[in-house]
Amino acid sequence: MTLPLATLSTLAWRNLWRNHRRTLIMLIAIAIGVWAMIFTAALSRGMTEQMVRNGLQTLPGEVQVHHRDYRRDPSVANSMAPPAGALLEALDQPPVKAWAARVRVPAVISSERGSRSVTLLGVDPAAEQALGSLPETIIEGRSLDLADDTGIVIGASLARRLETGLGKRVVIMSQDPDNDVAERGVRVVGLYRARLQGDEDRFVYAGRSLVQEMLGIGDAVSEIALTADDYRGVEGWYPQIAAAAGPELEVLPWTELDTFLGSILAVQDGFTLVFMVVVFLALSFGLVNTLVMAVFERVREIGLMQALGMRPGLILGQVMLESLYLLCLGLLLGNLLAVATIMPLESGIDISRVAQGMEMMGMSTILYPALHRFDMLMSTAVVIILGLLASIAPAWRASRLDPVTALNRD
Repeated sequence: MTLPLATLSTLAWRNLWRNHRRTLIMLIAIAIGVWAMIFTAALSRGMTEQMVRNGLQTLPGEVQVHHRDYRRDPSVANSMAPPAGALLEALDQPPVKAWAARVRVPAVISSERGSRSVTLLGVDPAAEQALGSLPETIIEGRSLDLADDTGIVIGASLARRLETGLGKRVVIMSQDPDNDVAERGVRVVGLYRARLQGDEDRFVYAGRSLVQEMLGIGDAVSEIALTADDYRGVEGWYPQIAAAAGPELEVLPWTELDTFLGSILAVQDGFTLVFMVVVFLALSFGLVNTLVMAVFERVREIGLMQALGMRPGLILGQVMLESLYLLCLGLLLGNLLAVATIMPLESGIDISRVAQGMEMMGMSTILYPALHRFDMLMSTAVVIILGLLASIAPAWRASRLDPVTALNRD
């Protein structure tokens, strides 16, 4: 006996709803499992992306250009000339959206009450603003105006540790190219608040011209940071910057500048897949049980169809179709539930109660879940593939029933 696919599909759909209660329970279980997969993946991706973005704002940038010895010895002696020629041309055209050249050196800041080691950043505020690397929140005073600004901006936490404040004079000290002490008295013109308190203690911002003059390096810079607003695809576009920079300079993507963040992003997809597989493996026992019970209740019916000439392959296909319908309905409900619960949370979840723990992970006190189409597709593939694999055993059992034995079953 041969049956059109439409007829076989109709039989499978009707058989699926013979026992409404059992089907609905399994349907709800699959939907909740799919929702759990996507919701957990969205939270995990939100945490990962936030850690990466915070890290990129600390580096900052998706790609950096340095003197070849700078990373080994980040002193002013390993500075480089400002971008020109082919490098400048490459920086000013797509895919690069913003870039900034800065002086970045270890320094010591001293007040009347104490001193702290810091990283001194001599910046061009306009370029840094486009790059997104300036402090977001100025809580007192003002931010830097120009590259030749004569004031400095420090973190609120650093100001407390130094027992200084807005308008007070502090002394910045570092080393010049001759390894002599270079120092300058400057006035605090602004206090900033960072996502992470560690950044407030670490970074001090000053005008680039002021720092260059203090160190006696002319117009030389320590690094060039750039972004294309595509940190995931950086491997595809940064080689052209490296080619333009030439062999004298080192050009590295953020994945090499911060290998910890790079490894986190690399294992994210693997973690998500493993979690989805584990969740559905637990659900597959319920799916197998549902199909086994459905086959057990229809033993005589299956025997009659076989006696009338229905081939075992069609019986196997019918049971597999029942499983596919159940899986697709569960996926639909689960995806709708995930979208309905995640989208309202995309504006952020307040996790300030565990702020210290989040800070250790490089996160802020607001978590932004990230719903990715890739995760929804991955969950769909996991559910369909594992679900059909789990359904093979009961479907095969149904197709292998002996017609005579099945018809005489009580």
